Amino acid sequence: MRALVSTSELADLRTGARPPVLLDIRWALGGPPGRESYMAGHLPGAVFLDLDKELAAEPGPGGRHPLPEPEDLQRVLRAAGVSDDSAVVVYDGGNGSVAARAWWLLRWSGHKTVAVLDGGYAAWEQEGRAVTTDVPQPQPGDITVRPGAMPTVDADGAAELARDGVLLDARAPERYRGETEPIDPRPGHIPGAVNAPFTGHISPEGRWRTAAELADRFNDLGVRAGKPVGAYCGSGVTASSVVLALEAAGITDPGSPAALYPGSWSQWSSDPQRPAATG
Repeated sequence: MRALVSTSELADLRTGARPPVLLDIRWALGGPPGRESYMAGHLPGAVFLDLDKELAAEPGPGGRHPLPEPEDLQRVLRAAGVSDDSAVVVYDGGNGSVAARAWWLLRWSGHKTVAVLDGGYAAWEQEGRAVTTDVPQPQPGDITVRPGAMPTVDADGAAELARDGVLLDARAPERYRGETEPIDPRPGHIPGAVNAPFTGHISPEGRWRTAAELADRFNDLGVRAGKPVGAYCGSGVTASSVVLALEAAGITDPGSPAALYPGSWSQWSSDPQRPAATG
């Protein structure tokens, strides 16, 4: 399964003998709560997963959204109906930057048949496709979470990538430059990191840019074949969409994906021994 599926492709998949498991991952920094949006309307059959409570461990030394414990993630995914042989499609409100966290976690767990819905709920609804307020009761799945299928780096590894490879910072330019910091302990960015805002993956129409457009963008940012590349953001959520975009662009592939720094700026900026660059 490709990393991105269109609304029309999903509509076709839903009519098949075994439709994909749908996961609603709507969430926004500062709210409103994603569950409220889900209860107001969602794709038929979609199960809501709470990013803060179900797709991350408790905030702490590992950052604001540390990776969940494998057994906790396995329990959540099984309750949502995900099995080892399930196809899974995840979506958020629109740009895929949050749904990418679920995509990344499933891939990290060793589950390969997972994709993000291009355009998310906004595109689905705008096209007049069916939505509902009914909350499904899925049959429990049997997925076994086998962590480690996607590469991660810690703070030292992120510093090494910034020095010897390309470390992409998915946050907004003003946060990268240190002009504002709404939530983390210090402003700025990891020295040597390159700003690659996740919003740059999306066209003005709200859909993901083509593979060629994404490849050109990453080329302009200094990403080259064979050069180590990784991504971070505020807390390891939207950086997942950079990992996805690199794959969608054909720069990386499922067998050799970009690395993710899960702790991201929330962890780095909490350590006074770690330098912060601005500008």
